[in-house]
Amino acid sequence: MKSKNSANVEGFSRGWNWFWNVVAALVAFACIMPFVFTIIISLTEEKSLTRNGYRIWPEQWSLSAYSYLLEDSGQMLNSFLVSILITVLGVIISLVLILPYAYAISRPEFAYRKLFTFIAFLTMLFNAGLVPFYMMVTQVLHLKDTIWALILPLSVNAFYIIVMRTFYRTTIEEGMIEAAKIDGAGDFSIFVRMVLPISLPGIATIGLFSALAYWNDWFNAMLFIDKPELTPLQYMLSRIQNNLQYLLENTDSLSTSDATLIANLPQETIRMAMVVLATAPIVLAYPFFQRFFIQGLTVGSIKG
Repeated sequence: MKSKNSANVEGFSRGWNWFWNVVAALVAFACIMPFVFTIIISLTEEKSLTRNGYRIWPEQWSLSAYSYLLEDSGQMLNSFLVSILITVLGVIISLVLILPYAYAISRPEFAYRKLFTFIAFLTMLFNAGLVPFYMMVTQVLHLKDTIWALILPLSVNAFYIIVMRTFYRTTIEEGMIEAAKIDGAGDFSIFVRMVLPISLPGIATIGLFSALAYWNDWFNAMLFIDKPELTPLQYMLSRIQNNLQYLLENTDSLSTSDATLIANLPQETIRMAMVVLATAPIVLAYPFFQRFFIQGLTVGSIKG
């Protein structure tokens, strides 16, 4: 018979289980509520927002912010497709470059693993600066006004390399590699047929990180892209915001009718609509990667 003071180390009692479920639900609600509130504000009539402030249930709903942003729907759709293309190609290229690099420096028999690890780590501490970076992309690689100017600069990240190296070291069993070599498999065959299939959590984690970096990048587009047909979504939204802010700050130089038109634009709701348009695709895609993403982050924290 269990003593009254014995502790249940395998789980909580029903009461504590309910308590921690409620706490987890409150934390989840606190995390998701700001985004839900952003959606609500973006759907609020601007005059109602000015008159009543922020409300969970607005006095008057409106799609005017989205109508303004989607007024040139052709350009918006083109920018959206450009962002999707950049993200997909960028993630694929990043994985093709990062995974073999990380696997090579994780193997103890690789003679130059310390050198290549140092090279990757050095780029996390120092960089050449913006001017050499711009000259390299435009004058050496001649990538200005090409889609590759938005892909290649972000294709290799030293932090992702270190993460995957640690993943390989804590996940790949040495006996499995040795058994494959005894059977006559080469390093490339071992990597493709044995290592990659059991590396899905790490691959999904790095892939999600890379996708976020590519999707949210607007700085490289500002530097290297002048063609409207190559403008990604984030940079286009940034330009809309800058143009709107400029018009609002210079209404004195406009005619009366134009100044009235600018004053009636849904200013605050447009900002919120931009946030929704920019983050919604990633938010919708995240549940498909969540299981692998959590495994990739927690692997190695407890080694059996």
